[in-house]
Amino acid sequence: MPSRSAGELTQDWEPVVLRKQTKAKAQDLRDPKAVNQALRTGAPVQTVRKAEAGSNKKAPAPAVSARKLEQAEDAAALGRVGAEVRQAIQKARAEKKMSQAELAKQINERPQVVQEYESGKAVPNQAVLAKMERVLGVKLRGKIIGRGKTRLWRFVMIREKFLTRATFSLKPAWTS
Repeated sequence: MPSRSAGELTQDWEPVVLRKQTKAKAQDLRDPKAVNQALRTGAPVQTVRKAEAGSNKKAPAPAVSARKLEQAEDAAALGRVGAEVRQAIQKARAEKKMSQAELAKQINERPQVVQEYESGKAVPNQAVLAKMERVLGVKLRGKIIGRGKTRLWRFVMIREKFLTRATFSLKPAWTS
């Protein structure tokens, strides 16, 4: 059997503690004690002043207030739902025996939205009108508002499209 060297074998029984060094948190860095200690040790310290810190100022108001915009009747005013559309919605909903809440649920909108459309206070949204058209089965956009979407409706639309494109006279071509 081979022999080992004659050196003395010893063991170190003292515990070794390994700790992960944690980075200082931002909140701890803002602490006045930490800032003062960093200044004393000569570490770089950056101070930033916020533009509106400590003041109770509101953001700048928009050029035109919403109240003035509602009352204005010039080109800048937003268009509202027309009387013809309002009546078409009310009539179609009554024919289907639906409440405003039921219609709102079917088009995935709040009941207040349907109420605003029927009272004429809403600004027309094409997506909402399209959903109402689908549920109520009535045309709410375009030239023929209030008519049902049936085969006859499709025929009328095709005929109107043809008549607006075609240029012809009422006299037959063979008579001059």
